[in-house]
Amino acid sequence: MQRPSQSTSPGSRKGKPVSRQVLADHVYEELLESLMDGRLEPGATVSIDGTARDLDVSPTPVREALARLEHTGMVRRVALKGYRVAPVFTREDFAELMEARLAIEPVNARLACARLTPERLAQLEQAVTDLKTAPRGPSFAEFRDYLEADERFHRLIAEQTGNQFMVAAYAALGGQVQRFRLFGGVGITDAENAIAEHQAVLDAMATGDPETAAAAMADHVSKVRGRAIADAPEA
Repeated sequence: MQRPSQSTSPGSRKGKPVSRQVLADHVYEELLESLMDGRLEPGATVSIDGTARDLDVSPTPVREALARLEHTGMVRRVALKGYRVAPVFTREDFAELMEARLAIEPVNARLACARLTPERLAQLEQAVTDLKTAPRGPSFAEFRDYLEADERFHRLIAEQTGNQFMVAAYAALGGQVQRFRLFGGVGITDAENAIAEHQAVLDAMATGDPETAAAAMADHVSKVRGRAIADAPEA
């Protein structure tokens, strides 16, 4: 796996030991960048030992990072063969994912709106502001912050439902949402539309009307589905 050279080992920066969690996060970010930029191609084997050597870490944080990535659907664990990069989403995959989002996220918006606090509204406003100002270049390093703000907005709404099962349902889908951007090499292509839709959801949440919020979220997810299916590769 190619990666930028580093002046110090992540396992011991300037002689100071780095915590296990920091190492795992570092490896996760390195692997995620390689996946999103296509340096790890669909179907490729991800070697735990090889990645550990490349990143100058032990195999343990690599295993932990791959386990996290498995929950996103970006890699898959194959019995007796380790991890492989997942295949690219097909149009059928996109359609199924968006059907699931349509079943969950408008409900999240309705429940969250009914419980919305000024503090959570401010957090949602900040997420939309961050979305508007984030870079949107073709490489993952250039659109990472955009994706983070997008995911944060939806996650904050899920968390505001106060329903642990709705949060778990969103978490199961949230990682898969990023997967459909894999291997495209074109970055974010629908930013202006998506930003306007997030603003509409935010405005609807601010009204305090749960049904208005649910309708705005349903409209957003439906439009994302249409754009994603149009951009998805043939099966």
